[in-house]
Amino acid sequence: MKDINNALELLINKLEIWGNQLVLLLPNLFVALILLILTFYIARVVRNGLDHVINRFSHSAALNNLVSTLLYLALLLVGFFFVLSVLKLDRVVISLLAGVGILGLALGFAFQDIAANFISGIIIAVQKPFGVGDMIETNDYFGVIERITLRTVDIRKPTGELVKLPNKMVFENPVTNLSFHGSRRVDLEVGISYAEDLEQVQKIVIEALEDVKNRVKTRDIEVMYDSFGDSSINFKARFWVSYSRQVDYVGAKSDAIIRIKKAFDANNIVIPFPIRTLDFAIKGGDRLSGELQSIQDAEGNGEQERNREE
Repeated sequence: MKDINNALELLINKLEIWGNQLVLLLPNLFVALILLILTFYIARVVRNGLDHVINRFSHSAALNNLVSTLLYLALLLVGFFFVLSVLKLDRVVISLLAGVGILGLALGFAFQDIAANFISGIIIAVQKPFGVGDMIETNDYFGVIERITLRTVDIRKPTGELVKLPNKMVFENPVTNLSFHGSRRVDLEVGISYAEDLEQVQKIVIEALEDVKNRVKTRDIEVMYDSFGDSSINFKARFWVSYSRQVDYVGAKSDAIIRIKKAFDANNIVIPFPIRTLDFAIKGGDRLSGELQSIQDAEGNGEQERNREE
């Protein structure tokens, strides 16, 4: 019975000490509560104000949201540490900071690829080497950009497939932005017969390409001869077209082929077929017709000799 009384007395004394400490801590608790409420309010006001400011300078929704969220969390973290300090829990603050540092280091090693994509996404959003709707070619993929996030660049190929490329791959490898200048040059290879008047052909091709669809009128049409082929003289017709989609390029190229073919037909200009030489084991300079006639004569003489023998 005496032990029970001693235990109760110890418990009551302990509760009295805790009660006294709680009474002494009430002002700090009140201040900490007010500080916590102010922290949430100030963080929200700053976040909303920052959203309006950032939207004036950056059109990347993902980047804007990232910056405002990071600042919001940073303000909450600072306010939380102040609350712990008011409550005289400095040791807890130190332990939390040490734990956050160790946890961040561990997560950095575990998710380094994700972190690399994340950082690459931030750099892409800041530098803006391309944007949604641009036609690009990178990492052996070609298509129009549908979406840019902080983790991937989504590319829609001309055949309809959607490719999600990690930002790290796009950032570390060459990227060709075909939509950057809004125009693209079409190079068309054509061959004509050796018998044609080259200057006349050049003039006819330029006239035929004047009204090609989507052609940039301020850029000259170029027709340049570049090689002697086996059966033709080859030239390249080059002109510029307005470019925003791949159909602009292939459509203009198709229209140019049609126009050149019609112009050649109208002016009796020949696009030669490939010529192949067959070797009949005759001497150089001899005609094939003469060789065939000799063979026929030899066969005729042989037939006459057989008839005489019979």
